Amino acid sequence: MAHGQAGGIDRRTVAKSAVAAAALLLAGGGGGGIAQARTADGITLRLPAPTGPHRIGVTTLYLVDRSRRDPWDERIPVREVMATVFYPARTAVGDRPAAPQMTAGAAEVFRQIDVLIHHLPPTGVNWAATRTHAQPGAPAQPVRRPVLLYSPGGGDPRTLGTSVAEELASHGHVVVTVDHPGDASEVEFPGRTPYRRKRIRETVFRGDPRTDPQLFRTAIGTRIADIRFVLDRLESLAAGRNPDALGRALPTDLGRALDLRRTGVYGHSAGGTAVAEAMYEDRRLGAAVNLEGYLDQPPRHPGEPGDLFPVARHGTDRPLLLLGTEGFAHRRELDPSWSAALTHSRGRARRAQLDGAAHWVFTDYAAMAPQLQTAGLMTAGARRDLVGALDPSVSVPAVRDAVRLFFARHLRA
Repeated sequence: MAHGQAGGIDRRTVAKSAVAAAALLLAGGGGGGIAQARTADGITLRLPAPTGPHRIGVTTLYLVDRSRRDPWDERIPVREVMATVFYPARTAVGDRPAAPQMTAGAAEVFRQIDVLIHHLPPTGVNWAATRTHAQPGAPAQPVRRPVLLYSPGGGDPRTLGTSVAEELASHGHVVVTVDHPGDASEVEFPGRTPYRRKRIRETVFRGDPRTDPQLFRTAIGTRIADIRFVLDRLESLAAGRNPDALGRALPTDLGRALDLRRTGVYGHSAGGTAVAEAMYEDRRLGAAVNLEGYLDQPPRHPGEPGDLFPVARHGTDRPLLLLGTEGFAHRRELDPSWSAALTHSRGRARRAQLDGAAHWVFTDYAAMAPQLQTAGLMTAGARRDLVGALDPSVSVPAVRDAVRLFFARHLRA
């Protein structure tokens, strides 16, 4: 199923973990054949249950970088970033329900924008009804944990990385998923401002950013700056301060749960590009997982090679996992930059491949697309193009375990 060595993760390890986790996954709703709840608003999709021993808490952070202007909207004099923090929780808070995957407002915009991008069904799904397995505001375990930052794919919201983030948190990590406003399809903020009159900000993208070299450069540069800024704010949180720009209350002991001496990053597609280069530029990041992101700029002229990012041109001196899929339509364009990174990293970079899968298998679509197909809302061909034909009882554990085991090996105390 998976080819190549990936930081000590080989094909047998991934396959064994996938089989062992299949029963738990299906119980959590990740299987394509599981019965769906139907209402007048459509079916409710379910996220696969995390398999770790820890219950999960969740909170959001509204962060404002006053040293940067927004690159996508000249009317915004600061850079606003939204992040979600998943963490091992000490106790539950009464019978408070699990947090939704998306807010109602974000889900409505998602229904309008993302269905077009990914050929999802325009009707028949209640996108706001999907729940996570994390309880909002639950007290954190006051134990220092490794910290992982996640950057989603180009045009994607951070909410599509929930399944992997919950899995990592359930196994003892603090996971911070980062939205990149103006890039992400939709980002909902906790309120309005004089320079941003709406709570929800939509993407400026109207196509693949790789077709516009300057747009791609701006997107990746902004993502790298966002990641480093969030890391700055986490340092503030670990020091006992509240980094939320509105001063909203944070879960008890959240700052005490951060061990920033063990910090890694992972990202999908454009997020994979950004996290690999962010690690190259920032010594605070000790390991990175690039889930099928280019490591070069788009070519300025057709037929020419694109400029390599420094992480590919010079290599990395810290662990880097390059994890791809058999079904990625642009593998040929991806190969040169990945090969350069492998050549120049002197054994610190590893490459692996997930067979039977396609590009968005690294997101929550891995579990959702088969459910849509089972409900008659997605064709087999559309599902295959999105996530591949691999059953979610195999693909979801394979992705989760590849990321988790890589960081478990390289972010040890």
